[in-house]
Amino acid sequence: MLILQALNKQFINGEWRDGLASRKLPDLNPYNGEVITEFQMASLQDIDEAYQAAARAKKEWDEVNPYVKSRILGRAVDYIDAHEEEIIDIIIKELGGTRLKAFFEIGLVKDIIREAATFPVRMEGKILPSPVDGKENRLYRIPAGVVGVISPFNFPFYLSMKSVAPALGAGNGVVLKPHEHTPIMGGTLIGKIFEEAGLPKGLVNVIVTDISEIGDGFVEHPIPRILSFTGSSQVGSHIAQVAAKHFKKAILELGGNSALIVLEDADIEYAVNAAVFSRFTHQGQICMSANRVLVHQDVYDQFLDQYVKKVSSLKVGDPYDPDTVIGPLINDRQVKSLMSTIEEAIGEGATPILKGEVTGNVVAPIILTDVTTDMAIASKELFGPAVCIFKFASEEEAVQMANETPFGLSGAIHTRDLERGAQMAKRIETGMIHINDGTINDEPIVAFGGEKHSGLGRLNGQWSLEEFSTLKWISVQHKPRQFPY
Repeated sequence: MLILQALNKQFINGEWRDGLASRKLPDLNPYNGEVITEFQMASLQDIDEAYQAAARAKKEWDEVNPYVKSRILGRAVDYIDAHEEEIIDIIIKELGGTRLKAFFEIGLVKDIIREAATFPVRMEGKILPSPVDGKENRLYRIPAGVVGVISPFNFPFYLSMKSVAPALGAGNGVVLKPHEHTPIMGGTLIGKIFEEAGLPKGLVNVIVTDISEIGDGFVEHPIPRILSFTGSSQVGSHIAQVAAKHFKKAILELGGNSALIVLEDADIEYAVNAAVFSRFTHQGQICMSANRVLVHQDVYDQFLDQYVKKVSSLKVGDPYDPDTVIGPLINDRQVKSLMSTIEEAIGEGATPILKGEVTGNVVAPIILTDVTTDMAIASKELFGPAVCIFKFASEEEAVQMANETPFGLSGAIHTRDLERGAQMAKRIETGMIHINDGTINDEPIVAFGGEKHSGLGRLNGQWSLEEFSTLKWISVQHKPRQFPY
């Protein structure tokens, strides 16, 4: 049985213990404000010990047979299966996620672990020819070393595991720092899962702390060669700069301002369903969410009428209620930031055709029309249950509007002409875009990542294997080479 009080420790070198910092970190339920548990924060010394442990354990992991590595990683899925109801309960308590969201997230986690479990037997090398007589060029794929992972609060179980499991599968040690609002789902639960799966002691370490305690210490530490960060573009930019200064590689999955485009020939009822799912899943706290819905003027009124009816029917409130679709935002700071952005847009001329009440951290759906591309809200990421509806007259205008943002993560286009949609998709400046689907998609073997301010690098499948490993050239001169002097 998973007991929350048993997961409120640092996990360093295979041991569960309190951090060495003087401050404590309360873990709060975002729906009712209750303290779930408390952590003694980690210090810079804890971070050093965690990285040192990962580096030592990585050498032990190097000696494990690849097929054994795969079996160990596979046992992580078995552990999740055996404790799924308890994990769902923690997602509801710590994140304010609904049961639907919990099932969705857990499914993604199991899929990415299964994919990562294939990595140990996919560390393939090559033998390449040479212009030098008698030379054999061997190219080995090897682990990068130690990977530092920093994960966010919105999908912490998955977005931590999305880097942790592939990094392990590629042969690395890992130190994970979850978001301070989701230290269990994004951190210590993952440590427990891999401990039970049978990883070498110290290969995975979990550090629970906040930036005011450690500054850039997690990023600047000399041991990690790769830093994988998921979060805001502002923080991601800072991490990338610090990483570059210390000659580390940064993998960044950052914010989004995705557009879902409805062309005049779209199946309107289907497009409405996709657009609602794309905006209001997990209260809109998803980087791929459709902040903007762009609708052709010929079907605008029909779409808007059905969209408002659908959104108005969504149940808002207690995430423990299985019928609830929209639960709480993670904290009051997020609520205040969202509502400030909404009020600013209304002041600039946007029309709130639906504006629900705010109760604690629960924000009922907000739909704004009459939004123009020069308004601040049009270029921002809305991390909450609010959406902007735009009208366009031509395909060219829709493409231009979709691209008028510093972000480029996801998107969707709805049309009955699939090739028209595919050709239009090529013109949208985004890392991912989906025809006749929602903007929220993530699959274990398909490249995931953004353009512009939405990130650097690609994860999932072979791309994760490449990101978390490196190549080493070893040449063998089988007969003496003639040197010029």
